[in-house]
Amino acid sequence: MKKDAIIAIQSLLATPKKIAIIPHRSPDGDAMGSTLALYHFLLKLNHIPTVISPNDFPNFLAWLPSSDSVLIYENDKENCTKILNDSDIVFTLDFNALHRTGEMEHVLNKLTVPMIMIDHHQKPDTYATYTYSDTAIGSTCEMIYNFISFLDRKELIDKIIATCIYTGITTDSGSFRFPSTTSTTHRIVAELIDLGIENSAIHNSLFDDNSFDRLQLLGRALQNMKVFSKFKTSYTFLTQKELDEFHYEKGDTEGIVNYGLTIKGIHLAAIFIEHRDENIIKISFRSQGSFDVNQFAREHFNGGGHINAAGGKSFESMKATLNKFENLISKIII
Repeated sequence: MKKDAIIAIQSLLATPKKIAIIPHRSPDGDAMGSTLALYHFLLKLNHIPTVISPNDFPNFLAWLPSSDSVLIYENDKENCTKILNDSDIVFTLDFNALHRTGEMEHVLNKLTVPMIMIDHHQKPDTYATYTYSDTAIGSTCEMIYNFISFLDRKELIDKIIATCIYTGITTDSGSFRFPSTTSTTHRIVAELIDLGIENSAIHNSLFDDNSFDRLQLLGRALQNMKVFSKFKTSYTFLTQKELDEFHYEKGDTEGIVNYGLTIKGIHLAAIFIEHRDENIIKISFRSQGSFDVNQFAREHFNGGGHINAAGGKSFESMKATLNKFENLISKIII
């Protein structure tokens, strides 16, 4: 982050402020971990922070410290809009384009207060007053650790803040197996462990607290998987009927897309999930090697993300969407 931006933010935070902290719609572990880490940090600086999520977060993140204080915009639009309008500063974390906040976008677009973006995705928009963007860093939570260090307040990182940061680093690094995991990532994690985080318990809360229905849904996704060895690609899908059959809850499909990449010789994996209430097919892409799923998602499926992990959406039927995907992979080199 540029030195003049750090100095300006230090000045902004020198006196107590009303501060809104915003994650992207359908927040994951990195989005919730980073927003709550910043929330607890700003409390220590005597600010009045409020985390406002565009919609609800998965149940497997509900144990995070102060997650019960998070306001959900789509559940209380009037109150959340008032808080946003009354804020002195707005932080946007783990996204770099305001449309990623869904219905909140029109409220955020009207604000005139300073906005601070902290994010690691490609091609950031220019809405923020101050931007900390670095696509080489594997998680926004790692960037929050850096951000606190830039402000020269690392001594304020306690067990609670460390727990939130560790959560996002763990989830966005694929439990430290993705290429974006660096020696710096491990050094930061070592410091967090020294601060007393219960890393084993955090991992269990994130990945090992399954319901029977969730495992049945995973089984159905594996049954639906198709493999195209010639094109080094696999994909699976879940229809709305299948989600309903296994009593789908937000977060139940987290990580399923990664199973496709475990197949020998597969370099591109995808999952297509029907959400009839939104009239869209939500898509997750994962790759290994040099195939850029960020560019693929941007060009063909109204999405984006990282080189090896991206998301998208389709407004066509499931059948039409899958046919489009199969046609595309037959024409590209993976």
